[in-house]
Amino acid sequence: MSKLRTVAVGAGLVAVGAAAACLAVNSGSHAAAPTSSAVSTTTARVTRGDVSNRLVIAGSLGYDGTFRARDQLPGGILTSAAAPGSVVSRGGALFAVSGTTARLLYGTTPAYRDFAAGMPDGTDVRQLEQNLAVLGYRPGTVDSHFTAATATAIRRWQQAQRLPVAQRTGRLRLGEVVFLPGAVRVGQDAASAGDSVGPGTPVLIGTSTTQVVEVPLNADQRYLVHVGDTVQVSLPGGRAVPGTILRIGRVATGPQGGDTPTVPVTVSLQLPNDAGDLDQAPVQVSITVEVHKGVLQVPVTALLAKVGGGYQVRVIAGGAPRLVDVQPGLYDDQSGNVEVSGAGLAEGMTVEVPAT
Repeated sequence: MSKLRTVAVGAGLVAVGAAAACLAVNSGSHAAAPTSSAVSTTTARVTRGDVSNRLVIAGSLGYDGTFRARDQLPGGILTSAAAPGSVVSRGGALFAVSGTTARLLYGTTPAYRDFAAGMPDGTDVRQLEQNLAVLGYRPGTVDSHFTAATATAIRRWQQAQRLPVAQRTGRLRLGEVVFLPGAVRVGQDAASAGDSVGPGTPVLIGTSTTQVVEVPLNADQRYLVHVGDTVQVSLPGGRAVPGTILRIGRVATGPQGGDTPTVPVTVSLQLPNDAGDLDQAPVQVSITVEVHKGVLQVPVTALLAKVGGGYQVRVIAGGAPRLVDVQPGLYDDQSGNVEVSGAGLAEGMTVEVPAT
């Protein structure tokens, strides 16, 4: 039996230890004697099916990533900024400096120069053209080269922003667009309207709009989970939704106060539309780490502790109960069943369990 299985089964057996001991004691001085129990009992079937072992970890619901929108316009006064809690999408206004608006475009390469005819080719040009195409302004072939079609698309975009004719130049100054990986959920203002800002000044701090759960996984359990594994996330109130492991941290946080070192695990999920605003809400994440398929199983409360060690179940057959030695396997905390094996035990048999 693996270390994991032993621990899992042990946890299940502790939960019913009192009941098992009580049954054994009241069955007589020798646990192997199939005498009737003084404890109120009922029966359950020996079934065959899948048994799963899970890690259940407390986590916190939030949003993925942290983005900082910095001013790259010439120094001036911050005249407006997107409100905390709002979502800015492609083409939307992040902030304005001395009346000039910085707009969000999607991309991983930060803007670092003006966009204008004759500029050298680059990935930033491709990003700009991709965004103009998605926004419907027809920049021509999307590539790394700034063309006349690119300039025309910029003018169309500037016209849609209701800029004065003199400002529809077909070029963009550094700072008029901010490239970030996607839509931004504004978390807080790093600067306030009226502040003096300049190139490099952080103006907004936000996150993506992708909801995730962050959980601390004990470092010694890191081998049990993998990117792409499906999990169950229990929301406040008990509602469960599926999730997927998105990332697993590589660096463990050192122990504090004797705690076990942990690595961060990020779980992606899609909340139901009626879930409401659950930002920073506490949740429980259940990760299936081992499954045994098609095995015999009984309620864990059917296990009886033997004198000297080991376990038995009391089989009810033909009106004459008998004790059968069993070897516990994987414990399933959701069903309350435990995998069992042993000679003389078969699917469909009836075993004795404490009455609830």
